[in-house]
Amino acid sequence: MKREPSQTRRLLLAGALSAASMAWADDARAPLRMAFVSHAPDSDVWWNVVRNAIKHASEDFGVEVDYLNPSDGSIAGMVKILDGLDASRYVGVISTIADYAKLSPALMALRERKLPLITVNSGSEAQSESVGAILHIGQPEFIAGKAAGQEMAKLGAHSFICFNHYPSNPAAAERCEGFLAGLGEQGRMTVVPLTGDGAGNQATVAAALQKTPGADVFLALGPTSAHPVLAASRLVKSGKVPPLVSFDISSDIVEGIRSGSVLFSIDQQPYLQGYLSIALMAQVVRWPKGTSVMALKMAVYSNAVLHQRMSRYGLSLRSGDTRHVHSGPGFVNRINVDRVERFSGQFR
Repeated sequence: MKREPSQTRRLLLAGALSAASMAWADDARAPLRMAFVSHAPDSDVWWNVVRNAIKHASEDFGVEVDYLNPSDGSIAGMVKILDGLDASRYVGVISTIADYAKLSPALMALRERKLPLITVNSGSEAQSESVGAILHIGQPEFIAGKAAGQEMAKLGAHSFICFNHYPSNPAAAERCEGFLAGLGEQGRMTVVPLTGDGAGNQATVAAALQKTPGADVFLALGPTSAHPVLAASRLVKSGKVPPLVSFDISSDIVEGIRSGSVLFSIDQQPYLQGYLSIALMAQVVRWPKGTSVMALKMAVYSNAVLHQRMSRYGLSLRSGDTRHVHSGPGFVNRINVDRVERFSGQFR
């Protein structure tokens, strides 16, 4: 019987996956140790979610992982960590690109030591490719903003105020520009920088509410800008206050979602950044050299344990049809906010 070309391709891929799986089983006892290098200081509790994910992935995929970071969050300290990684100790490296200019030489040097690299969280996909990484796992900010804008366009929104607490960061501007693109050709944006403390930012928001009436929605780029927007909105005594859409999660944002003052929040799902980076690196080092990135990703995405964890924590696994992995956006709204709050700080 003659097979269709697509059927033949599926059979070949299934054979490759089966052979690689058997090779993994034969090598299951080999001790594999990876380094996960983060720019976060010890005080940054947001990274606890990533660390929990690393622990789970190391158990699920039978590897050992050293989480390494400069205690003060300095880029110089991160460079020192990367430069000191021993190829005889580690089989692969996962790293953030918190400062491309300062970190790129240390990241590119890993290739000379034959240490495969996956980048996560900060940095762009183009930067990841330029330092020789296999792939990047993170949330493309423009894409996340655009998806949020498209959701608001469905509700009839056209104009918005973007409250930007990090105006010096290009990624923050991408969130605003993406949201505008998602609204479509009729979209209108006003950007309000928030560069003060809590009280100062609240005053800036209050002034913006007076100067820019008629906005359909407010956009906050994280809790630092969402909190003063919520506080200022509660003080408005007359007139309708537009709902808020925010990036990231906090207790105030969660309560806002419950009350209706926040329509939804955009979550970059840091658990997936930690889990998938370890899972994919385990495939890289165990599978035959030269295996395509798509085959590696297909094997990880078809893993039953991964899907069990995603279901338990209410995570959304986005399409794996490109080289890089988009950990977000995952939307938090009234439907899933209770589950997200239950796992906040641990798995969300």
